[in-house]
Amino acid sequence: QVQLVESGGGLVQAGGSLRLSCASSGRTFSSYSMGWFRQAPGKEREFVAGIRRNGGITYYIDSVKGRFTISIDNAKNTAYLQMNSLKPEDTAVYTCAVTTSFSPWYAGLNEYDYWGQGTQVTVSS
Repeated sequence: QVQLVESGGGLVQAGGSLRLSCASSGRTFSSYSMGWFRQAPGKEREFVAGIRRNGGITYYIDSVKGRFTISIDNAKNTAYLQMNSLKPEDTAVYTCAVTTSFSPWYAGLNEYDYWGQGTQVTVSS
C-alpha cells in the first residue's frame, strides 16, 4: 500500500510562488510514474504535470508550461511541484497520484493507483 501526503499549499498573491510536496511511504517514485492534478470548484479534475518514474521525462499542460516545474527527490521519497508566477486561475485543490503507466500524461484517471488527499492553493488577484 502506497501512501501519498501533499503539503505546501496556501494563499498567495498573483505573481507569487509555492512549492507543493508529495511525500510517499516508500521508494514509490522508482516504481511508479506520477502526476499532479488540480480541481477548481465546479470543474473537473485536470492533469497538470507528470514525470516518468525514476525522474525521467516531464510533461506539462500548456497553461502551466514555463511556470511550473515537477521534480522528484528519490532520497527523500518526495515529489515536488514548484509553481511560479501564479495566477488566480491556478486556484484549485492540487493532488498527486502515481501510476504504473510509463507516461502518466496518457493515463486515464482510473489508471492511477494511489492518490493523495490534496492541498488547497488559492491565488488572489
